[in-house]
Amino acid sequence: MGSLARSDEPPVTIGRDPAREAARRELSKSVYHQNDPGLVERALNAVWEWIGRLLATASTATPGGTVGLVLIVLAVLAVLGALWWRLGTPRRPTTSSPALFDDRPRTAADHRAAAEAHAAQGHWNRAVQERMRAIVRSLEERALLDVRPGRTADEAAAEAGRALPEHADRLRTAALDFDDVTYGGRTAGERSYHRIAELDRDLESAKPDLATSAPSTAHSARQGAAE
Repeated sequence: MGSLARSDEPPVTIGRDPAREAARRELSKSVYHQNDPGLVERALNAVWEWIGRLLATASTATPGGTVGLVLIVLAVLAVLGALWWRLGTPRRPTTSSPALFDDRPRTAADHRAAAEAHAAQGHWNRAVQERMRAIVRSLEERALLDVRPGRTADEAAAEAGRALPEHADRLRTAALDFDDVTYGGRTAGERSYHRIAELDRDLESAKPDLATSAPSTAHSARQGAAE
């Protein structure tokens, strides 16, 4: 009789909102999320989905669809590669150029020997640097330039160009090559080294313009007298 009485009771009903809330609480338990992807994986999936949608949109707007889009991307990459090959690595601007020489006093012959050794090993950057130092040291040894610590390659080229005006442009180019490989992040080649080495050889027999080099010579004379 008791059992029959219980079966006559109306069933328990739950409203829609309480049922939804109960289901949400149940599904929020950790047991249901043990195999869910982690935060990083979900972020990567979202990125890939975004890229996929972007490519799909681009391919529908591009003549030829996906194939046309791929061809356009390859063409852009080819143009960028050609520009990089033609122009090289962009020069990094420098606010000031460090001194040409370090604290170790060496002769022009020492710098030439170091340059040739680097060139023999294909180390063109160092070869260009040492050959430019050889040029400036040689001009100092000939009293065409004052011995001045802290002088930059640009300053040396400008001063030497006044004493040797026929070689002013080549001296300026050599100083630019030195700055490019030393401070500008560019890479020198064999041609650059041979160009600066040829200038070094030509300067050994070059005769100075006495009218323009007179102030420098007089300054050197005054320094010698003071010593």
